[in-house]
Amino acid sequence: MVEKNFLVIGSGVAGLTFAVKMAEKHPDRNVIIVTKGDEDESNTKYAQGGIAVVLDMEEDSFQKHIQDTLIAGDGLCDREVVEMVVKEGPQRLKELIAWEANFDLNSEGDFDLGKEGGHSEYRVVHHKDVTGYEVERALLQRVHQLANIELLSHHFAIDLITDHHLNSKNDNDISCYGAYVLNQKNGEILTIKADNTLLASGGIGRVYGHTTNPIIATGDGIAMAYRAKAKIKDMEFIQFHPTALYNPEGGSYFLISEAVRGFGAYLRNKSGYRFMPHYDDRAELASRDIVSQSIDNELKKSGDSHVFLDCTHLDMVAFKKHFPNIYDKCKEYHIDVEKDWIPVVPASHYLCGGIVVDKQGKTSISNLYACGECSKTGLHGANRLASNSLLEALVYAHNIFKALSVDSQESRQLSIPDWNDEGTSIPKEHILIQHNLKELQALMRDYVGIVRSNKRLHKAIARLDLIYNEVEEFYKESKITTTLCELRNMVNVAHLIISQSLEQKENRGGYFNSDNI
Repeated sequence: MVEKNFLVIGSGVAGLTFAVKMAEKHPDRNVIIVTKGDEDESNTKYAQGGIAVVLDMEEDSFQKHIQDTLIAGDGLCDREVVEMVVKEGPQRLKELIAWEANFDLNSEGDFDLGKEGGHSEYRVVHHKDVTGYEVERALLQRVHQLANIELLSHHFAIDLITDHHLNSKNDNDISCYGAYVLNQKNGEILTIKADNTLLASGGIGRVYGHTTNPIIATGDGIAMAYRAKAKIKDMEFIQFHPTALYNPEGGSYFLISEAVRGFGAYLRNKSGYRFMPHYDDRAELASRDIVSQSIDNELKKSGDSHVFLDCTHLDMVAFKKHFPNIYDKCKEYHIDVEKDWIPVVPASHYLCGGIVVDKQGKTSISNLYACGECSKTGLHGANRLASNSLLEALVYAHNIFKALSVDSQESRQLSIPDWNDEGTSIPKEHILIQHNLKELQALMRDYVGIVRSNKRLHKAIARLDLIYNEVEEFYKESKITTTLCELRNMVNVAHLIISQSLEQKENRGGYFNSDNI
């Protein structure tokens, strides 16, 4: 058994920021980070746009950023949380810069602030079009300088250790004692006991197949928390990014940043008609839910598989400077942005709900915290304002660090059983996993997508039950593998999305049900 003060599950901005702060301030305490895949593989790495922070107090104000966030959240944000996150933004950005994260400057040497959909002012701090990658790089560099942080890459968290594993029958007062973790290279399952555990495990994009998220975004943290009986809410509010580069092969879609529309690109259908002014006065700069629903409507009317983003009228020298990564990726697909329209389609992008936490990041389970996309803080409401997600992760990682700096509890003496896989065998039927995964993704895309209906949701539940039973049976008789656990987690997440969609009787933000009109 491995014993640590803090276990962090996930290596994106949320988990790394907490780990760095805790390790710097408390050299006598130790932190272990487990992450599946490579250490830098996270949703953070793929965040293109930037961090929304109020820095220009002449043109901008905290009040304007707060108002923009509340409007995007469509009446479901927690105002106190919004005010806290927005006002803490500048201080949290300063810390990132102290850890040597670089952000673009203009010719005067000030931050080159961007503007994205839903923002009333220029306030997005960015590093070209790879902001998340730069933040991830700086944080990992700092992590490796701190002797009291151990980072285990290629380690997959299977389940949280709770009273259930200790044969305690009290369902009302559940505590977390760490997690069972699979070493993906040798198949060994570690028992990691921790005084406090932080879930910073990212989003759920792969549940839909068509997603801007990396392949690792399978909702593992949310599913583990759900099985441990943590409170989970607002799973119906999924933000679909309106403009992912259309890929006829499916899989992860490359994101064409919102900032490209902020830069002046137009959305057109196949015949060249610029359709967004017909749907909203803000045209291409309307919030993501409106742009996604508008594109969805255009595709349903035409039967086409995608629409187009037209950048041909833009200043190409400036475009290449701002979006070198996007320009090169399009070139890879034989799209010359100067002359060709970019084929785009909405893809699942960001979850606004998740594990319910308070302002200190505490979940409903003792000694378990959650931060980043897997958490539901109240900041996003029914729809996230662009570039508020990295900001939220920085602020909440700081709040959790503050809460746990004060709370220097003694390590509990517990006898935790090791993982028991007696009677299981190595699964030979990998085809079962792949088949069920494809079926699950098609089900979520077709029945639980941008526009839903009660009839489709009920059909989805019936089909999901069949997948669930097959996967659970397979899980009970098989030795643990990452792909099997991920599928099981995605089935849990799909169940939460569908059941909470059926409970939602109003169309708000990212949730639209044609029966609620």
